[in-house]
Amino acid sequence: MKRLALPFIIGLAFSASVGAQGGPPAPCGPAGDLAAELSGNVAAGSRCFELRIYTAEPASNGAGGIENLHQRFREGEVALFEKHGAKVIAVWQKLDDPNTLVWMLAYRDRAHRDEVFAAFRADPDWDALRSKYEVPLANLEAFMMSASDYSALR
Repeated sequence: MKRLALPFIIGLAFSASVGAQGGPPAPCGPAGDLAAELSGNVAAGSRCFELRIYTAEPASNGAGGIENLHQRFREGEVALFEKHGAKVIAVWQKLDDPNTLVWMLAYRDRAHRDEVFAAFRADPDWDALRSKYEVPLANLEAFMMSASDYSALR
């Protein structure tokens, strides 16, 4: 798990490593792509899953806030990730913290995740969308996961 310091703009947060502090990026994906100590209960055909949790700073003078974040997702952020090869599994509104959005993406493996993010960050449509809906973050958490060998979702 990686936590980023306050405040942070989501667009900038995408370039942050999701690996351990100072270590390599977290592995994920099929059991065959993982070290022995990580692969014991992982499905051979698991995709690489990423759970991302964004807590937006409250809106200030009508700018920013969770409503801008939701609108940015509606208007194109989900579509941009899918354009670049990610599968957006779901996006949730956290009910006990209405300033928090939780979403999950899936990739073939860790290398595919890195390719998707590089293409996403370089897309001029992302720059336009990020400029239109700037959202300072209070917190960003990201978790890389592989499906267990008994999971229905792989």
